[in-house]
Amino acid sequence: MSYFGNYGGQYVPDTLFPALCQLETVYKSLKKDPSFKSELSTLLSDYVGRPTPLFYASTLSKKVGAKVYLKREDLNHTGAHKINNTLGQILLAKHMGKNRIIAETGAGQHGVATATVCALMGFDCTVYMGEEDMKRQSLNVYRMQLLGAEVRSVGFGSRTLKEAVTEAIRDWMQTLETTHYIIGSALGPHPYPTIVRDFQRVIGVETKKQLRKKEGKLPDYIIACVGGGSNAIGIFHPFIQDKGVRLIAVEAGGRSNALGDHAASLRDGQPGVLHGAYSYLLQTEEGQVSDGHSISAGLDYPGVSPELSDLKDKGRIDVISVTDHDAFLACQEVSRSEGIIPALETSHAFAATFNNLSFKPSDVVVINVSGRGDKDMEMIRNYDPKSTSA
Repeated sequence: MSYFGNYGGQYVPDTLFPALCQLETVYKSLKKDPSFKSELSTLLSDYVGRPTPLFYASTLSKKVGAKVYLKREDLNHTGAHKINNTLGQILLAKHMGKNRIIAETGAGQHGVATATVCALMGFDCTVYMGEEDMKRQSLNVYRMQLLGAEVRSVGFGSRTLKEAVTEAIRDWMQTLETTHYIIGSALGPHPYPTIVRDFQRVIGVETKKQLRKKEGKLPDYIIACVGGGSNAIGIFHPFIQDKGVRLIAVEAGGRSNALGDHAASLRDGQPGVLHGAYSYLLQTEEGQVSDGHSISAGLDYPGVSPELSDLKDKGRIDVISVTDHDAFLACQEVSRSEGIIPALETSHAFAATFNNLSFKPSDVVVINVSGRGDKDMEMIRNYDPKSTSA
């Protein structure tokens, strides 16, 4: 399936079609292969540490007036959900006979996860990262380098994730014979949005099984932050047909509602083409793709998953935006009340839970804790609540 409703597709130069065709063919074959599924399952359990816990957050439950559970993707090896996808894709690359991996990264978590699986499997690894993000996430830059990856800085445009993706695609076009591009979110040309979603579905599959055991029912709400959308579609997808489950997508409201001050593509974007796919994008009146902004580098992208774009149009997901300041406050609240320091990306989901939603005491709420906040310590420590330019 190359489209989700009107969204998705393959808007790429002819040069890339053979590589995309090869990827789709290999993936369709391997996803049914028992040995492939067994190898991936063993790595997810023995190397990553899955299944991740579904933790009942008693203090937060009292705060919001409902039963709040946290899906602890922050406890994965490398500290986020990203490794679910990178492990799957590195196995695809091995079967395609590639020996080099490239990736893009914003907050650095996908870059670290990619560098990690390349070290594990013995692949050369190059990660593209915007100069601005390298400053914000210097610890993750060093982690990637320690793992053996080359981190190439991108110094044009906004110097963030959008430009990092652009440079990675340029590299890929010149090195198709030896290189596989591990895209980190449910973005890009077909078949990437489907592949990334399928490798991230483990989050929602586990959540459904765990919650039935704990509560004997499905959740009333699932809440996840959305940048590109991989953690959100990963936990949402197994529940899409369960109409009683409200799916809440939380975007970065940034500093203000002005274009360039936020990254709320589903809220304020218009359909358009970016990085090979048709989806909601932040655009100027002239139709040019706008820069985004967020305190969290992982949400600082002006586009979003084609599948989430379709789910928005269908009314299957509700979209909420959260400001930088509210995300910062939520990070403090969760750290002090539950002893869990969430990533600034995840803090947007917590802020929406605290400020934008009303619950009944019988409601069961699941928040996807997509990553831990270790990478954000400098940003959190230096954040000035009085500043409008965080």
